[in-house]
Amino acid sequence: MAGSKEIRTKIKSVQNTRKITKAMEMVAASKMRKAQDRMRASRPYLERMFYIASHVATASTEYRHPFLVQRETVKRVGAVIISTDKGLCGGLNTNLLRMVMQQHKAWKAQKLEVDYVAIGNKGLGFLSRMGANILASAVHLGDVPHIDRLVGPLKPLFDAYIEGSIDEIYVFSTGFVNTMKQLARKDLLLPVPPEFRSPTGEVRKIEAQHGRWDYIYEPDAKMLLDGVMRRYIEAVIYQVLAENMASEQSARMVAMKAASDNANKIISELQLVYNKTRQAAITQELTEIVGGAAAV
Repeated sequence: MAGSKEIRTKIKSVQNTRKITKAMEMVAASKMRKAQDRMRASRPYLERMFYIASHVATASTEYRHPFLVQRETVKRVGAVIISTDKGLCGGLNTNLLRMVMQQHKAWKAQKLEVDYVAIGNKGLGFLSRMGANILASAVHLGDVPHIDRLVGPLKPLFDAYIEGSIDEIYVFSTGFVNTMKQLARKDLLLPVPPEFRSPTGEVRKIEAQHGRWDYIYEPDAKMLLDGVMRRYIEAVIYQVLAENMASEQSARMVAMKAASDNANKIISELQLVYNKTRQAAITQELTEIVGGAAAV
């Protein structure tokens, strides 16, 4: 059994760790509320943008935007991986990257080439170790999503799609359900999917009238549709970033609370062992004193 000094050192070490995890829990709780408010505020905008894009896709216009055209054969796909820059957030990144690995194997089994864009340090490191073809990356994005910082890394992927060298683009991210639950998800980004999938997993099909009709465009269909599609892509990327950041802070708060609770449990167990060791030492000393007195 360890001595009293060693046990006191362990108790002090665990107490110091508990201070750190408790502070991280409080910081994550503060950031979580702001991230959740930001995420919920942008959800209606994304749903409305998806409705507009889906409705425009059914119009009988002389100009068909490439983002609305379904390719007959798929030979090459692109994927945007949105992860966190830091760890200590439970299984958030593990669940997401496991999904990426499974999908990567499935694409390779279908003999498809895959190009990746990594958003977040954890995803970038995973793709590098996997030996994937990384077109671009963006790390250290902070606690607030800024779409302008992602324009550069994402532009090569979208340019390749418009040129026809990439046939589909998917986005892998984490959807926020509640503070205790976050879901790793894979969504089709381009071409514009026929169904809207909410972050909680609910699927809603946008009903649009099909027929030989069209809008009246001013100044022209190409300029207007290019603007609408650009705003749609920006809304999707911003929303998945906001969802991922809210999920990150929620998962980190829960993980740090569990670590603090475990530290309390360990400290209690060590205190009990320390008291037993101390009592045994006192008993031993008393026994030696009594034995010496009896011998005299």
